Amino acid sequence: MGASGWDYVTGYDGSVEAALATLRARVFQEEYGDGTLYRSLENLYKDEEFMGTEGTHTVLDIDRIVATDAPPTRSGVADHGTLRPLALSRVVHHFGTDRPSVGQYEELVAAANEAASHDEHERSLLGECRTRWTGCYVVLYRDDRPTHLGIFGFSGD
Repeated sequence: MGASGWDYVTGYDGSVEAALATLRARVFQEEYGDGTLYRSLENLYKDEEFMGTEGTHTVLDIDRIVATDAPPTRSGVADHGTLRPLALSRVVHHFGTDRPSVGQYEELVAAANEAASHDEHERSLLGECRTRWTGCYVVLYRDDRPTHLGIFGFSGD
């Protein structure tokens, strides 16, 4: 099927875990809400053959959050399915601030998706996630208050 990048903006109330759970519920409803393939997110995750080989090519391929902002290892099975914060130095590099807004995030994602070359995309915000089956998040702000998460990642082979 190939590899797929994905990105989302979701509300944030101080808990990355709660934000991810809310986002996964929303995406599950959008992708599988008719109940013909899977009745619930738990049923989807029980389909180990599908999840282990094909995956959903969405944030549903992420099953846990790790606290480290160190990049995942390319061959590390332990990193499969993880979401991690983008390192603060990389946030400042891309946004010019440690408190980016939703609008700034959306602009950088659009620019990355419109990149004219592979090298340009690799240097973009979305290029920060180079290991398949992983993702990164950035806390987004309004008036110096954290309000959203920008979540992006990469699934597939």
